[in-house]
Amino acid sequence: MSLRLRPILVTDEQAVRAAHEVMAVEGFTFGLGYEPGEPFAAYVDALDKKRGGVTLPGRWEHWVASTFLLAEVDGEIVGRSSIRFELNDFLAHEGGHIGYGVLPAVRRRGYATEILRQSLVIARDGGVERALLTCDDDNRASATIIERCGGVLESVVVGVERVRVRRYWIG
Repeated sequence: MSLRLRPILVTDEQAVRAAHEVMAVEGFTFGLGYEPGEPFAAYVDALDKKRGGVTLPGRWEHWVASTFLLAEVDGEIVGRSSIRFELNDFLAHEGGHIGYGVLPAVRRRGYATEILRQSLVIARDGGVERALLTCDDDNRASATIIERCGGVLESVVVGVERVRVRRYWIG
């Protein structure tokens, strides 16, 4: 498979805005931390700084060391991954080390599994020995992907929005 994870670029603005809108219909945030209407270059700059471990004010101040990567196949954005190298209270309860998503038009092609596999390698390279992965309890597709990548179910908890969340460990 030719899927690759890469950092977001200013030139990705149109594709990221479109993906953000498409995924919002499902209640999924594609562009983490993105505020519609903000200058896209400022958004990309903030993500670059977070990747470098810089503490930023405002909406970014509670973010842990992380990297946000786009998933690309043959020049087309098909999804994204957010890899957290440490956990705060929220992430330790229901967010986990890795969050990923695939655009609806390109699902069921193995992209989510490949995004997770590559994200696990990046997380390990960043010092994460055991990765916490989570998904909504009723998201069978995501649970299957996590299990396929070695996830072992630890528990099901109630999240802050009163949704049941499955918690898996890999590694």
